[in-house]
Amino acid sequence: MVNNAESGQTPIDVLVVGGGINGAGIALDAVGRGLSVALCEKGDLGGATSSSSSKLIHGGLRYLEHYEFRLVKEALAEREVLLAKAPHIMWPLRFRLPHQKHLRPAWMIRIGMFLYDSLAKRNVLPRSKKLSVGADSPLSADITTCFEYSDGWVDDARLVVLNALAAQDKGAQIHVRTEVVSAEKGDKYWTVALRDEHGKTFTVNAKSIVNAAGPWAISFLDRVSGIKNPNAMRLVKGSHFIVPKLYDTDEAYILQNEDGRIVFVIPYEDDFSLVGTTDENYTGDPRAASISKQETDYLVDIVNQYFKTKITAQDIVHTYSGVRPLLEEKNASAQELTRDYKVELKGRAGEPALLNIFGGKITTYRKLAEHAVNKLCDVFSDTGDAWTKDVPLPGGEFADKKQFGEELTTQFPWLSASQIQRFVRQYGKLCYVFLQGKRSLSDLGQEFGSGMHQAEVDYLIEHEWARTLEDVIWRRTKLGLRLSDTEKAKLEQYITQRVAKLACESDDWISGVKVAS
Repeated sequence: MVNNAESGQTPIDVLVVGGGINGAGIALDAVGRGLSVALCEKGDLGGATSSSSSKLIHGGLRYLEHYEFRLVKEALAEREVLLAKAPHIMWPLRFRLPHQKHLRPAWMIRIGMFLYDSLAKRNVLPRSKKLSVGADSPLSADITTCFEYSDGWVDDARLVVLNALAAQDKGAQIHVRTEVVSAEKGDKYWTVALRDEHGKTFTVNAKSIVNAAGPWAISFLDRVSGIKNPNAMRLVKGSHFIVPKLYDTDEAYILQNEDGRIVFVIPYEDDFSLVGTTDENYTGDPRAASISKQETDYLVDIVNQYFKTKITAQDIVHTYSGVRPLLEEKNASAQELTRDYKVELKGRAGEPALLNIFGGKITTYRKLAEHAVNKLCDVFSDTGDAWTKDVPLPGGEFADKKQFGEELTTQFPWLSASQIQRFVRQYGKLCYVFLQGKRSLSDLGQEFGSGMHQAEVDYLIEHEWARTLEDVIWRRTKLGLRLSDTEKAKLEQYITQRVAKLACESDDWISGVKVAS
């Protein structure tokens, strides 16, 4: 993208501020309707809230208790849409809710399960049922009954990247590590000052701005000239930890607690269990959020109440915390706040428009984006219709994981079974970008551990905007769970050198922004 304020280029239609799931989803929907789109993200794509979720595509069973039937119905309908759009990074998951009659009576749970089954059409996911718990259960002996239902799993960080890749494929410009400094409203368009991570500043013109800054949505408006914002958001921190797997079966568990909160225990990366989340009011920089001792103790205690396998804080191999921007509700606790969203358009046709996104959850990101772009189309002419429902995300152009894995094994028999499985689940058919033409492991270049080679790392840097060790081992992959400190240091050195080399070859490579001289 050039400095179109100085070069006389035609202003872009849409500048999306924020590279989380909402921003990436909106960029994709908008560019697919014929609008010219640029997205800027001050850090890494999905680097904050969108990579710190419970990794679920779910309707939100507990939201029924707060009468959020519209949100639950929309989310339930989206589960199967998303499962079909990205079969590599999403898959069905059965959940078990251990019955604790002093917390919620069986009749209440039965009604909730009936509504959950009935609010949306199911083509893939089976109905809920009641189960008797046997001696082979991983649950404590005093638990004799579970209720089982269906939801889905998602690799949240990769979902963001895939939406950004799809948007770029359709012509959107994706600019990482590029922050908005200010935005001035003119007669016909916004003049937006941007700054990259090296301190270079430049301006662009845009007919509309989409504020998808997540936890920074309100603070972003403080940098927008002449805008008064009546909306209030509350920041809520959710923390998770990962431990060696607590049981050998494939189901997840949803655990009730005395304080009304629930905690998920989810099979994670084959050898681990993911435990979370907490809901706590939060103040301060969202990027500085981390799990507290109180949150750790809370999650450890509830796991030990329910499972035969007991854990301590010393068993934790990784933690993460995210800050969710939720719509404020007076007198509501953090767990009671709605997970619904608000889309607010300021401006009319022919005027610079501002579209604010408040709230939302990963499961409904596509519907949020569709709703947002529908509103945005009111200020543009000759835009296309909503289109994203039935179009696969990059790499997801296959129907069956097992069959695709067998195809990869036939084409690349020198790959290990664990590599095949990981490539299917993380990249789908995108893995052909770095596998095509390779005939042996040595063709993939230097190995960094756990089946990660130079060719894969180069792909992530050159095609998926990875710039740091954390980008590669926690957001693009989850190999941070498996690499030793020595292997991480070796990989970090390579990433640093590779990024520096590419940056020297092209001054605008890091952020993707070319500044006119």
